[in-house]
Amino acid sequence: MGFGVKVRVWGDYALFSRPEFKTERYSYDVITPSAARGILDSIFWHPGLQWVPDEICVVKPIRFTSVRRNEVKSKVLASSVLQAYNGADKPLYISTKADIVQRASVLLCDVEYVISAHFEMTSEAKATDNPGKFKDIVMRRLRKGECYHMPYFGCREFPAHFCLCEDEVESVYSQVPEKDLGFMLFDMDYSDRENPQPMFFRAVMRGGILNLRDCEVVR
Repeated sequence: MGFGVKVRVWGDYALFSRPEFKTERYSYDVITPSAARGILDSIFWHPGLQWVPDEICVVKPIRFTSVRRNEVKSKVLASSVLQAYNGADKPLYISTKADIVQRASVLLCDVEYVISAHFEMTSEAKATDNPGKFKDIVMRRLRKGECYHMPYFGCREFPAHFCLCEDEVESVYSQVPEKDLGFMLFDMDYSDRENPQPMFFRAVMRGGILNLRDCEVVR
């Protein structure tokens, strides 16, 4: 049995990168279900529960902006760390002067969503864990604005502010019967830990709301 909650999240910028654009990032039109789950995990995570997003209400208009950002084109490899640990002369740093590149990104700006979600108990729950206990913790943390780490919209440089949503919120698209946003990333399938696979779904916004309960997931 799942216990539901509504969380209002908002911020100045968001970047939910489309996988088909690898070098220069281009955002989806709205927050992805996996990003919504990540925000909830940052507020309260426990091995004994799993967050399941049910609906996403798009409160503000979908607006894009383009920026150019400085990034690095390389990363420290795990193999280099292992070799350095074993005594090899390997540099364990990235020189931003040598590896810096400037890339364009198409971001969402002035975003606000209401995430409706519930959590389910997992096999990792202990005997002292129960849904009522977890719900009390979640509600207390939301009311106090507590989190394990600052939630963010796709990239850590775009923080997401959050609060418990106890009032009715109307979407700017409430009068739009249907808006097809195309295929979006739903989540990652970790049934095979060695080879996780992406899952996609056809995102159709009806009255400003993405219904994630009955959507068809494509692997």
